[in-house]
Amino acid sequence: MSSKLNQWISAARLRTIPLSISGILVGSFATINQKMFDLPIFLLAIFTTISYQVLSNFANDYGDGIKGTDNNRIGPKRAVQSGEISAKEMKKGIFLLSTISFILTFLLVFISFGKDINNLILFIALGLAAIISAIKYTVGENAYGYMGFGDLFVFLFFGLLSVLGSNFLFTSMFNSVLIYPACSIGLLSVGVLNLNNMRDVENDEKSEKKTIVVKLGIFKSKLYHCFLIFMSIIFISILHFKLNSSSLMFLGLIVSLIVLLTIHLVLILNITNPEKFDSQLKPLVFSIFFYSIILSLHFIDII
Repeated sequence: MSSKLNQWISAARLRTIPLSISGILVGSFATINQKMFDLPIFLLAIFTTISYQVLSNFANDYGDGIKGTDNNRIGPKRAVQSGEISAKEMKKGIFLLSTISFILTFLLVFISFGKDINNLILFIALGLAAIISAIKYTVGENAYGYMGFGDLFVFLFFGLLSVLGSNFLFTSMFNSVLIYPACSIGLLSVGVLNLNNMRDVENDEKSEKKTIVVKLGIFKSKLYHCFLIFMSIIFISILHFKLNSSSLMFLGLIVSLIVLLTIHLVLILNITNPEKFDSQLKPLVFSIFFYSIILSLHFIDII
């Protein structure tokens, strides 16, 4: 029993959780100074986002597994491909997570907006879109991950909707300043996907999974990665000036983050073996989470 549980925990890919909640942290804690922060909304937003992420991981495992895409992958082994969890079992897990995600979405939206019908309908629709997108990344004949649209969806859901949407849950207003961290986190999250795809380029090409990397090739994908990181640094810098902070600690941490991202780029440009891209996944995910913590602490006047 414990062995089976461990297999499900492994399939949930808990190491991806910091990436999924980064935008929620920024969007939520930005409401502190406006005195609009609400703990139940924050906790529900976190749990809802985690449910979307785990659902996406299960669906990705199932979709790539039944299509044979994972057969010769370089990264960590997948549950369906390895046979640790059957395709039928994973399908049931996807259904269960979809149900949990929808219930959490409904509770979150209802607590946030009450009888505001327009916002209720809008955010339930966004929640359904997130659930469907989590599944359709690799599942089905028209899986958008197999057509090169994964980058766009990651930018939208991990960046714009995560930061701006979570903030709207508290305030029912659009905060234009948050567009900068939303874009930064979105671009860096696309960078994580791009690293995955550069690592798996040979296997994806054989499996006809036409990611951006497969379409561009490794050299141009490295340039694309440079663009993603460089633009995120631009947005990070713009936000610092927009916040007009006099905190030396905040400035020091932002500069440290930019240095980390620059070192990351240098390492990426020097990689020749696709397997080596895997070693840069954790540092980039850490950088995103580090950035979200920096901003969150700044918004609550700790730094």
